[in-house]
Amino acid sequence: MVYGFTALLVFQLLGEALVQGLGLPLPGPLLGMLLLFAALAWRGSVPEPLREGAGALLQHLMLLFIPAVAGVMLHVERIRSEWLAFALAGIGGAAVTMAVTALTLRWMIRRTGGRSE
Repeated sequence: MVYGFTALLVFQLLGEALVQGLGLPLPGPLLGMLLLFAALAWRGSVPEPLREGAGALLQHLMLLFIPAVAGVMLHVERIRSEWLAFALAGIGGAAVTMAVTALTLRWMIRRTGGRSE
């Protein structure tokens, strides 16, 4: 599991270094995860240590939201004054996410002919 965490952190560091070095307008961790995705796609499978490390993180994903929720509470007055925009953005984002997920699932089912691989 340590190797999996190390791989995740190395790709995050690599993404951050590329963003800082090249002045790219996107978050470093996002670029790192895109690089990780490309490496895994090229490899064709996910190594077991990385699978274990990612699984452990996903099991405790809710804990990673605590700092974000605490940060939001610092700006509760702004949220009160702009609640409609926040609500519309949240509902709209969820709707777009569900639609894209459904369309992707439909595309995958058509592509594989309904069989699981």
